[in-house]
Amino acid sequence: MAAVLNRVRSTPRSCREGRLPDLLSRSSWPPARALRFREAARRPQPAFRQCRHEPGFKPIFLGTVDPRSEMAGFRRVANSQKCVRAGGRHNDLEDVGRDLSHHTFFEMLGNWAFGGEYFKEEACSMAWELLTQVYGIPEDRLWVSYFNGDSKTGLDPDLETRDIWLSLGVPASRVLSFGLQENFWEMGDTGPCGPCTEIHYDLAGGVGSPQLVELWNLVFMQHYREADGSLQLLPQRHVDTGMGLERLVAVLQGKRSTYDTDLFSPLLDAIHRSCGVPPYSGRVGAADEGRIDTAYRVVADHIRTLSVCIADGVSPGMSGAPLVLRRILRRAVRYSTEVLQAPPGFLGNLVPVVVETLGAAYPELQKNSVKIASLVSEDEAAFLASLQRGRRIIDRSVKRLGPSDLFPAEVAWSLSLSGNLGIPLDLVELMLEERGVMLDTAGLEKLAQKEAQHRAQQADADQEEGLCLDVHALEELHRQGIPPTDDSPKYNYSLCPNGDYEFGLCEARVLQLYSETGTAVTSVGAGQRCGLLLDRTNFYAEQGGQASDRGYLVRTGQQDVLFPVARAQVCGGFILHEAKAPECLQVGDRVQLYVDKAWRMGCMVKHTATHLLSWALRQTLGPTTEQRGSHLNPERLRFDVTTQAPLTTEQLRTVESYVQEAVGQDKPVYMEEVPLAHTAHIPGLRSLDEVYPDPVRVVSVGVPVAHALAPASQAAMQTSVELCCGTHLLSTGAVGDLVIIGDRQLVKGITRLLAITGEQAQQAREVGQSLSQEVEAASERLSRGSGDLPEAHRLSKDIGRLTEVAESAVIPQWQRQELQATLKMLQRRANTAIRKLEISQATEKSQELLKRHSEGPLIVDTVSAESLSVLVKVVRQLCKQAPSMSVLLLSPQPTGSVLCACQVAQGATPTFTAEAWALAVCSHMGGKAWGSRVVAQGTGHTADLEAALGTARAYALNQL
Repeated sequence: MAAVLNRVRSTPRSCREGRLPDLLSRSSWPPARALRFREAARRPQPAFRQCRHEPGFKPIFLGTVDPRSEMAGFRRVANSQKCVRAGGRHNDLEDVGRDLSHHTFFEMLGNWAFGGEYFKEEACSMAWELLTQVYGIPEDRLWVSYFNGDSKTGLDPDLETRDIWLSLGVPASRVLSFGLQENFWEMGDTGPCGPCTEIHYDLAGGVGSPQLVELWNLVFMQHYREADGSLQLLPQRHVDTGMGLERLVAVLQGKRSTYDTDLFSPLLDAIHRSCGVPPYSGRVGAADEGRIDTAYRVVADHIRTLSVCIADGVSPGMSGAPLVLRRILRRAVRYSTEVLQAPPGFLGNLVPVVVETLGAAYPELQKNSVKIASLVSEDEAAFLASLQRGRRIIDRSVKRLGPSDLFPAEVAWSLSLSGNLGIPLDLVELMLEERGVMLDTAGLEKLAQKEAQHRAQQADADQEEGLCLDVHALEELHRQGIPPTDDSPKYNYSLCPNGDYEFGLCEARVLQLYSETGTAVTSVGAGQRCGLLLDRTNFYAEQGGQASDRGYLVRTGQQDVLFPVARAQVCGGFILHEAKAPECLQVGDRVQLYVDKAWRMGCMVKHTATHLLSWALRQTLGPTTEQRGSHLNPERLRFDVTTQAPLTTEQLRTVESYVQEAVGQDKPVYMEEVPLAHTAHIPGLRSLDEVYPDPVRVVSVGVPVAHALAPASQAAMQTSVELCCGTHLLSTGAVGDLVIIGDRQLVKGITRLLAITGEQAQQAREVGQSLSQEVEAASERLSRGSGDLPEAHRLSKDIGRLTEVAESAVIPQWQRQELQATLKMLQRRANTAIRKLEISQATEKSQELLKRHSEGPLIVDTVSAESLSVLVKVVRQLCKQAPSMSVLLLSPQPTGSVLCACQVAQGATPTFTAEAWALAVCSHMGGKAWGSRVVAQGTGHTADLEAALGTARAYALNQL
């Protein structure tokens, strides 16, 4: 069966005319085309895509697909895709382990028909043919369901599908109807959706009551859910089907459970060998004593999910998909350690088994096997350490609770995935339940709501509001025969001999206008915000990480009235310009477009710098280094890159030096459009996980494109050669300089870099140099030493100030790391010097006090001390030299406050505590105190020190 499975998993291809392709045979697949289909079906992070509306094909449903891309020509497609259901609308995480069929990761086999290429009748008949004739599944074990309508939304029953199944010979008794929840597919709150028909398999086989498990879901995309909840018909109809490979294999192998198939048996065997628990026996519910079989299923499922996701570039992290993966890993650790009693490093040792079972179908697993095992093992160890810390915190907090007190929500939150330690809240509740303590769930709910509101506000702040063309507007443009916008003039610029760039004028005609609400109009009036669709444009629409152009347009012949253009967006090949009309503008008007030169130049500089940075990182970190995203505007650029560990100071310096060298050589930048097929096998050619148009634009630094793409060329290994549709400099010199000003790990294995260029970069270097000189001066002051405590405190404060400046200043990151290390060392030395001076001063003052108080059980007095730290040291020195004495000292300060410190003698009565003594005196002075039974301190305000001292003596004598 293993060989069959690998064929079933194979890369997507277009369907043969008139029937579903035989997924068990791929001998006739055209390899190059199959590869491109696979890439189309796997973007951007295939493991974290849900089963429907995957981002690879969603642009087709919405009409936003680039008409120049290969995907625009897709009509029939069959594919296999990785799916994870562990968050959002479709979430199976909590069901995994409890039954025999649910998984967080599974492989989805699908066939697709776009634009009405075929619809219900063909989809149903081909599915029935494949299951019953190709796979040989008995017809009498298959049941089907269809949508029975919904009166609230006005949706009619899908009687057409019902009749199709009846015509195929399915008995009416096995054709069932259900409502919105069961037979109307929606991926999210908005977007493409439609009625679906499901094919179910009867596990009982006619013995007793049917036991149905869903096998295949056929979705008929014909509606669009708007933001207000209403449903609109899509302009074109599509078919999107999905059949889980795991369930299909169970049926073909005659198993009642997916976990009993050879997809899982190697993992279950490996778990048994490692943990010493009884073999897996498939028990569920109350029969699963000790939850051992549940743990088997959880661990087997979760390690597959972890391996596949990490191989696709998603690592456990703190938000979004990485946070979901972090939760999955912690759930696996819980079950493996608490139920299976697994040894440390257990999960990481299961990764090779996953690679062995799935690696032939997914080479990325083999390529990243060491990285996957390392990440899993590290996170497993970190979570176990957090679990130990969490138990200590819980024990400490429980001791402080009264008999009926609830466990504080704030403490539970700090332990959780949303807080500091990353312990799932359900585990926190379980740990409290074991101690007989109830959690403040109401308080926890408030904290969760507050966190959700905070994230929503952040999301709203990050999300720019803008006009856009929806699926209906795009279909109307196609109906009218309006061609996609010609945006080739965006590349119409040249470099003048004096080093300036000249941007060509673009004349265009207004084809369509849209109001602020997105409604198509024939004209807009003065003061209106509107969207303009032109036949051609020289504006760069935001895409590929590059910010949109800004600028203005004027009506031809009326140069004194400017229509400001805030941004441009691309949608289905159309460029929509967002503008504000100072006067009336009508469809058919002729206009001239002018890009904001400074803004465009800033973007061009940053985009070329991004390519140089990507090349420099590969040179420094190795050829397997991959870009994981970028965004740039004239102010700065952001670049996400795969890394084995955070970049070191030396690596950051090296990356900058590579870029500086390329900039200093003022290398020419070549750009040329070439057929996409010519770029398929060029060593070192950089391309992101995106759908590129055909032909595609290639950007090459220092080497002509034709030479870089020559079959035997190694140019792309030695310089920057990338597929890119952005706008670039024509030579690298205008970058001026590049400085990396920040780096942080987004998740394990991915680092985000922030960089600036040109004058900003030079200023950053100057600020860094100035700050470095200040740090050096502080080091010299410290080396000279000081016998004066106030001077030592001033120096310590100056070092602290420099530390804060080094943290926030815009300087090279490598220099920041160097300065922070130096300042940390200087701060330690300064603190040591202060401590020595304080001890010396305390020794001197304690000797003076001992001369005045040579007898008696108490020393209650005043002494001059510059800080509470010095005062506590004086008290400790006194008690060290006179162990039988209890000491309380007050120290009036120039600010009017009074410091208090005390220590109780070792032989004092149990009722006499330092904390209570200090509290009695400081309360008298209107202040507060804190400490322990032996040593305490506090502050207060009083003009009558003698009265305070009297209170101190009276309290102590009463206790003694």
